[in-house]
Amino acid sequence: MAVYKDNATGTWRVIYRFTNWKGERKQTQKRGFATKREAQAWEHEAMLKQGAKLDMTFGSFFEVYEADKKQRVKESTWESKSHVIRTKILPYFENRKIAEIEAKDVIAWQNELMAYKDEKGKPYSADYLRTIHAQLTAIFNHAVNFYNLPYNPARRAGTIGSEAVKEMDFWTKEEYLKFSEAMMDKPRSYYAFEMLYWCGIRSGELLALTPADFNFEKQTVTISKTFHRSKGRDIITSPKTKKSNRTIKMMWYKKS
Repeated sequence: MAVYKDNATGTWRVIYRFTNWKGERKQTQKRGFATKREAQAWEHEAMLKQGAKLDMTFGSFFEVYEADKKQRVKESTWESKSHVIRTKILPYFENRKIAEIEAKDVIAWQNELMAYKDEKGKPYSADYLRTIHAQLTAIFNHAVNFYNLPYNPARRAGTIGSEAVKEMDFWTKEEYLKFSEAMMDKPRSYYAFEMLYWCGIRSGELLALTPADFNFEKQTVTISKTFHRSKGRDIITSPKTKKSNRTIKMMWYKKS
């Protein structure tokens, strides 16, 4: 690696060469550092990440974790994970060296989360606290399993929060038929709810359906994808789980 000053802009840049996983020699650079010290600090972190050395900061290791994991999960799943990490974990641990974070540090972070109150005096729910802690645990597990971190301080500290008891809320047949009668003057909404109720599909699965998914001779509909919106983009992906890929038998009937 090398640090240079750009005389045209007065800023500093880092140029470094590395060997990728294919054994190919590569070169890249980072521009726009206000001082030489900032450029050298970035250079040091880049070298640690390239060598997967746990002397790096937690923030740098998160970038390693992101590179390792992002392509292995659905985009929507990564967005949820990333949001929790960036808003609830990085502000506290970002500049700490990951190898120096101990269970007592995690406990202090947990206490701050549990003491938090929003502008209305409302704390984080027990279920949300559990979700936040699970993301920190996952990052440390990755460091233990693949980068030789001696132990997981988040696991040693113990979890916080608890899983919410999820209750199934549903319409009875009589309730749905009453609702559907009121929807009949809105054909698009009516047929959407008919599919949702009688076929038991998720809303994202419904929105991803195309004419090719229907077999009217066999009276079936095939569920093989789901829809969601991300940052203003419409995205079609595979369903939530492998078991979500299914063919549903549709029964045709006439209402009296």
